[in-house]
Parts: sequence; structure tokens; C-alpha cells
Amino acid sequence: MSIPGIDVPGLGCGLAILRESKLLLYRRLRAPEAGAWNIVGGKVDHMERAADSARREAEEESGLSIGSVDFLCMSEQIIEAERQHWLSLIYVTEDFSGEPRVMEPEKLPEFGWFPLDALPAPLSRFAADAVTALNARYLARKAAS
Repeated sequence: MSIPGIDVPGLGCGLAILRESKLLLYRRLRAPEAGAWNIVGGKVDHMERAADSARREAEEESGLSIGSVDFLCMSEQIIEAERQHWLSLIYVTEDFSGEPRVMEPEKLPEFGWFPLDALPAPLSRFAADAVTALNARYLARKAAS
């Protein structure tokens, strides 16, 4: 049987959660990119819509209740050193309730809210793609107003 992300490209999802222009990031303990700061997310389950998967993963990992989500971007991560290949659909939300917590300490032991211009390092490629899309979205909105 093929292992997604290792034997064949895996399909992932992520959710950029924003509060007062700050992004919620968790530090990863496991591959891919162990030690990097990441938005919440994970694998898309068979027959699950990617947006629903992003919401589910975010709730499992953060303890937040997530409302509406909007598509933000797609990210492709090819991490040769770890033999990982993922295509990820990334969504964004400011529609949530609750306070984030460490729900999976064996995977994501710490988190924080970070301004987009003062992010921790290293950022995962997945999170870096989300930040690039968030900044482009902000600039487009600013130009339109």
C-alpha cells in the first residue's frame, strides 16, 4: 500500500487563522519540517472536502471552534531530504470562537499569535506560502480602497 506524501504525493490542507492581524502558528515536532512553525492542518481524508478537512484539523489541533473559511492558496512542498511530497489547499479564517490550546503536545507543543511582519523562524514551506498569499491579499485590499 502506498503512503501519501512518501510513496505518492499526498493531499493536505491548512488553515491560516487570523486575529487582530496576527497569525496563529504552532511549532512542529514531527516530519515534515520538524522544528518549523506551521499553520494548523493535516491530511485530507478520502471523500472529505478539503475545506471541511481544514476546519476539522484546525479544531483538533487548536481547540477552537471554526466558522466559515475561504480559499487562500495552494502550496506544493517537495522536501527531498525527508522524501516528502505534498500538495496542500490552504484556507483562511477570522471566524472562530474560543482560545487556542495545545491539544496534541506530542506533535505541536507550543503556539503563539504572530504579526505577519514579525514571524518566528524557521517557518515551514506550507506556512511561508500562506504568509505570501496573506500579504498579497492585504496589498490587493489596500490598493482597492
